[in-house]
Amino acid sequence: MIFQDYVFYALAAILLFAGLRVITARNPVHAALYLVLAFFTGSGIWLLLEAEFLAIALVLVYVGAVMVLFLFVVMMLDINLDKLREGFWEALPVALPVGVLMTLEMVSILGVKHFGAERYATPQPHPADYSNTAELGRQLYTDYVLPFELAAVVLLVAIVAAIALTMRRRKDSKFIDPAEQIRVKRSDRIRMVSMPAEVELPEVEEGKQP
Repeated sequence: MIFQDYVFYALAAILLFAGLRVITARNPVHAALYLVLAFFTGSGIWLLLEAEFLAIALVLVYVGAVMVLFLFVVMMLDINLDKLREGFWEALPVALPVGVLMTLEMVSILGVKHFGAERYATPQPHPADYSNTAELGRQLYTDYVLPFELAAVVLLVAIVAAIALTMRRRKDSKFIDPAEQIRVKRSDRIRMVSMPAEVELPEVEEGKQP
């Protein structure tokens, strides 16, 4: 067994451990940190597969942007952990068979029958001028252009739905219309009022005539 095999099994073990801790950690901050660890080990596996672009994209996009934002949101919100754990045992009889069924489906699909070593030949080493970024772009925009466009439409619909669900007008919330701000004029902001001048008389002490 060569050195890369040892590195792969070590990264795979760390990835499985981090994935289990993501769903078993009681603190959401700890779960997010374990997910960051899973992303880093996943990028290491991508490097072993000579997919440097995907590895650095996984670190920059998910670890550098998505997970940092998620950590800020989790730490800023006052989350009641006891409230989150309520109803766990009541949902367990339904969740356990569903989890076992999903595991069996994943094993049947990702098993040796479809992804065994005998079904795929060992990839040939690439030349020095090989660019996996160019190859990825060629695959996305030629062979997989339709799934790529469908995924883009699904993400766009998800973004629009999230905005529509959160942008609700309430009576107690302040709302600013940018169009009204652009159409504003000076006469709408400033109003000159003519007031008569008032003269302040000196105070007169008691017992004295003015």
